[in-house]
Amino acid sequence: MTDQIACTGTDRPTWPAVFAGFRGRCPNCGEGKLLHSYLKVNDSCGKCGEEYVHHQADDGPAYLTILFVGHLMAPLLLMVFETWRPSPLTLFGIFALGCLALSLYLLPRLKGSVVAYQWARRMHGFGNSR
Repeated sequence: MTDQIACTGTDRPTWPAVFAGFRGRCPNCGEGKLLHSYLKVNDSCGKCGEEYVHHQADDGPAYLTILFVGHLMAPLLLMVFETWRPSPLTLFGIFALGCLALSLYLLPRLKGSVVAYQWARRMHGFGNSR
C-alpha cells in the first residue's frame, strides 16, 4: 500500500489511524488486519508486528453504534411515518430490519476505530509498544 500511515518516533496522527481502524486495518501500517473475526481483535499485526493486546474497547463500540443508529433512524422513521403513513407492521418490519443491518455493519467498524483511537493517543499501554 503506497499511502501507509507514517508513525515515526512520537508522531501518531489520530484521524488516519481512526480511518484505518474503521476499515479494519492496522492503525500503524494501514495494511495488516485489526480484527480476525467479527469482533475479535488480533493480538498483533501480521504485517508490522504492532501489538493490540492493550486495547480496552469494552462497551464503547456498542454505545457508539446505538448512538449513530438511533440518531439516523429516528428522524427517518418520523419522516416516513409523516409522509406516507404506512401500516404499523410495515413500518416496524422495515425499520427493524434497517436498524439491525446498520448495527451489524457499524459495530466492527466502530470497534476498529476505538482501538485505533486508543493506539493513536497512546492509551492503556499502547505508548509502550513499538
